[in-house]
Amino acid sequence: MLSLKLAWKNLKGAGLRTWLNVAVLSISYVMIIWYQGLLDGWQQQARHDTIEWEIGGGQYWHSAYDPFDPFSLGDSHDPLPPMLTESVHQEKIVPILIAQGSVYPQGRLQSVLLKGIPPTQTILKLPTHSLQKESDAIPAIIGQRFAQSTGLNQGDRVILRWRDVHGTFDATEIEIMAIFHTNVPAVDAHQIWIPLKRLQSMLQLPGEATILINSTGLKPVQSKNFIYKDTSFLLKDIEEIIKRKSIGGMVMYLILLSLALLAVFDTQVLSVFRRQKEIGTLIALGMTQGAVVRLFTLEGAMHAILAAVLAALYGIPLLIFQATNGFSIPQSSQDFGLAIADKIYPEYGMALIAGTIFIIWIAATIVSYFPARKISAMNPTEAIRGKVR
Repeated sequence: MLSLKLAWKNLKGAGLRTWLNVAVLSISYVMIIWYQGLLDGWQQQARHDTIEWEIGGGQYWHSAYDPFDPFSLGDSHDPLPPMLTESVHQEKIVPILIAQGSVYPQGRLQSVLLKGIPPTQTILKLPTHSLQKESDAIPAIIGQRFAQSTGLNQGDRVILRWRDVHGTFDATEIEIMAIFHTNVPAVDAHQIWIPLKRLQSMLQLPGEATILINSTGLKPVQSKNFIYKDTSFLLKDIEEIIKRKSIGGMVMYLILLSLALLAVFDTQVLSVFRRQKEIGTLIALGMTQGAVVRLFTLEGAMHAILAAVLAALYGIPLLIFQATNGFSIPQSSQDFGLAIADKIYPEYGMALIAGTIFIIWIAATIVSYFPARKISAMNPTEAIRGKVR
């Protein structure tokens, strides 16, 4: 208790040096928590949106299907497995047929992916109910990004060309029934969604599909031609990207923390040098050299504690404001092929806050200990005289 009071008295006596160190450490607290909270918020948002718009509770892929190889689509289709047929009829599983095609907006050729989906499905957030509207053309829905790149609007008609399973080309008109906005480019970029049965008829593939979307909570089953991919596998790319961003953020953490800890280290070195007479007097009065080392180390640790208090004073309102209003993302960043919302709302968990405080406190304590070790080499008599052997 005496050491704590004495350490606090010494910190107050240091005046401006103490508060400069505390201010720099507090910035480290706030920046680390804010940046990591932003990444955690992006991860939660990306997972949520991807599940709602694209993957549902998991997917069954045809054994020949490769999402990165468009040439695999010609062989990536088969009739529905018998063990999944009942779930499809109950709309617990959504079959999707995928094929290549071309459209000619304003006379320009544009390659697209045709995706057939049941209009009555409710597993994905896609507005497929719009595919039930009456039209003498094939009803279709597209994403906002694709609509902007082609200049298509709701109600427009455009020529669609495709090739069926026998290699025969055909063409017809489609009508844009709805344009949806989504944060998931995987269901938007260069894609046209039409009714499943219409696409099966166009390709002469009745009852066939390329992938099957599982509903959340439905237990997967084994199938020969359709391989189940769980959400962990389907979200792996997002997890890897955010993990790499976290690693990149560590560079910023280290720079901020190094600057703050360097200030604490220099302050402690200066304190040991300037307070030699005080140290010698304390030892002469009966305080052991180990106790004096602990006193100086405690002073360094209290820098981190005071910094946490200061960070809470201005950091809590700032972080609450960010969590409430979100962090706006530039429009150009949403064209990178990642699930990024217009605004990302940071997530600040107790583990993140407590972990950051603990790490900085430990680091400040350690860098304060090394200059304090010099005290153990002091001779009390020479220290009182202001000389160190």
